[in-house]
This record gives sequence, C-alpha cells and structure tokens, in this order.
Amino acid sequence: MSLVDLQQIAIPLPLPHDDDSGGRVSSRDSESLLAAIAAGTPDPKAGIFGPNSISWSLNCESALFLGAGRAALLQLAHPWVTASLAEHSAVMDDPIRRFHNTFRVVFTMVFGTLDQALAAARHLYTLHTRIRGAMPEDVARWKRGSHYEANQIAALRWVFATLVESAVLAHDCVLPPLAAAEREQYFQEWKTLAALFGLPAASLPEDWPAFEAYNNAMHDSDELGVSGKARAMAHNLLAGAGSWVRLPNWYCALTTEWMPERFRREFALQFGVPEQQAAARARRRLPAIYRRLPAAIRFTGPWREAQARLARRRVGALTRLSNRFWIGRPLLPFGNSL
Repeated sequence: MSLVDLQQIAIPLPLPHDDDSGGRVSSRDSESLLAAIAAGTPDPKAGIFGPNSISWSLNCESALFLGAGRAALLQLAHPWVTASLAEHSAVMDDPIRRFHNTFRVVFTMVFGTLDQALAAARHLYTLHTRIRGAMPEDVARWKRGSHYEANQIAALRWVFATLVESAVLAHDCVLPPLAAAEREQYFQEWKTLAALFGLPAASLPEDWPAFEAYNNAMHDSDELGVSGKARAMAHNLLAGAGSWVRLPNWYCALTTEWMPERFRREFALQFGVPEQQAAARARRRLPAIYRRLPAAIRFTGPWREAQARLARRRVGALTRLSNRFWIGRPLLPFGNSL
C-alpha cells in the first residue's frame, strides 16, 4: 500500500522537551488517517497488508513471543506508560490479560479485514482518550504533577517502536535474519499500521537506519526512566505474578540480554554468568527447535484464521485453540466487539 496519502496528513512532530500536552492526536486526525488507509486498501477482505506482505510473513511466526517481554519492559521504561497502567488499569496484575490485550489489537490490525482493522484502531483510540492524568512522582525529566495522556504522539511512537524492534529481534533469533531490504520493507509497511495507532508517516523516522538511530537516542535520553513502580511491575511480569504461567529462566535471561544495558541496571535485572550462559544456550538451541515445531504451534492462530477466510474455509479447532493462546478468544474480533 502506498504511504503517499498518509504522508500528506501532517501532525506536528513534537521536539524533545516540548510542552507535555503538545502533539496530541485528535479524533479528526485519527479519522483522517483511517480514511486514507481505507482508500488505499485494494482488497478489504485481505486487510491492510494481505498475504503477499512481509508483515504477514513475519507476524505469522510464533517466534514473536520471544520479544514480548522485552517490548513490555521497554514500554514500562516510559514513565507515562507506567503511570497509565498504575492509575488506569489492572492488567499488570494479570500478565496473561496484558499479553492478550496487546496481541488482540495488533493481530486484528495485521490479519483482520479492513473493517476489523479500522474497528480495532477506533477501539484503541477511544481507550486512550480515557487515559490521562498527572504524574504521581518525579521520574526522569517528568515532574510530579505534570500532565500525561495516552493519545500523545511521542508516547505512542515509543510504544510502537518497541513492538517493531522487538519483533525483528525475535524473528532473527530463530530464523535467517532479515536482509536490509526486508527490514526496510517491513518498516515501511508498518508505517501504515502506525497510522492505525494514530501516527502519520511524517511523525516517524524515514527509514530503518533512522529508526535505529531513534531507538538509540531514546535509550540514552531522559524521556525514559525506570521508577520503583515500573521496576516492581517488570519483576512481577517476568515472574508471572498473578497468573499460572511461569516464564522459564532462559526466556527471562534472553529478555535481559536484549535490553539496553542502561535498563538492565535501572530495572535491576540479574545478568551474571548464569544468566549469560542461559541466554547463550537459548540462542544456540532455539533455531533448530523452532524449525521442528509442528505448523499448529509454529504459525499463529490469527494468521491461519486469515488464510481460512481468504480460502473461504471454516476456521478449524486448532486455529481456534491457537487464537485463545494469542488473543484470549477463538476468533479475531469483528466490528466493535473488542
């Protein structure tokens, strides 16, 4: 899909240390982006990307799960995200629910029909309009009492960046690494998905090298900082607190290895010799194990549901079961029933 229409929709890109309330995505901004996506989607039944896209070929892989912990922790490193979760949600007390909520929205945008993707975007925007408040403490550059809200471009961009970067990192851990041209294609495709988040192409880095530079700059910036609350949330997440799931030691070690060194320290993540050895073993063994996985496990349920939809087949029991793992329900949500 061409990004020309999306690039024409200019929302000012806030500079570092702009006023906290600047760069907000309005309802009109969001609807303009959705209208451009709808106008540029050639096959609404196939959704915004379709089966020939690199977005489908990468997001069909269950290897994405390997990067989920890293993305979640990096999001918590943004003080606004931690404040939002602490004051407006209970999902950090239920890691499975947070996992399902994230993948339900993202997979609906990637693999759903155009109508489903647009419904997911509107649901997310409406949800974010209710998330605003005042910072409860000084963290990084953010002062106690300063304003935060979810529908602000800089915060949305950071959350989006953690998903893109962590997905590529997880893919390349178990499969042949994406070539430079493939990474670029993936990033350009996901600028369209970013529009569903409320982010126009003009608010994003131009290409993959610029995206890497953005991430590196953020890792070193005072836009990010880990509070005591974020640290507790991160440790609870990796421990599976509040759920029956206990992440294996190798997964936690790999997640820690993939974190920028600054955030290993700020999150107080252990990464001594035992953890380094566990991460190295995982990187060495996982590719062979992953290639031997049966298709029902290796490929995500939402991707198989989309394949069945395009082939006009019923969604089978194994796909429904896989969907329950990934999104907490047997089918991608339709309409506004998210």
